[in-house]
Amino acid sequence: QVQLVESGGGLVQAGGSLRLSCAASGSIFRIDVMGWYRQAPGKQRELVASINTYGSTNYADSAKGRFTISRDNAKNTMYLQLNSLKPEDTAVYLCNVRANLRDYWGKGTLVTVSE
Repeated sequence: QVQLVESGGGLVQAGGSLRLSCAASGSIFRIDVMGWYRQAPGKQRELVASINTYGSTNYADSAKGRFTISRDNAKNTMYLQLNSLKPEDTAVYLCNVRANLRDYWGKGTLVTVSE
């Protein structure tokens, strides 16, 4: 089993920044793609950004130029730097990891952006 714990969410004013972390622990043999998703109230879950083992990244259009995903393979940890935040970025941000050929989800961390 693999456990994921997200941290770093909170309340921030529009234009502000936050840094989210996702730490994976447990019986980890191999981690492939790691990704951040978000789900706002009443909306579907959507991919924000992903990063593979080699550091190649993929971003949603809404994240390009403002968010940066990174990972530390030695620590089995992924990060998401959120800059220039907008009220529409308000959501629960969830960590997704493909490890040991299975998908795992964290419980999420809430990001609230005020006007």
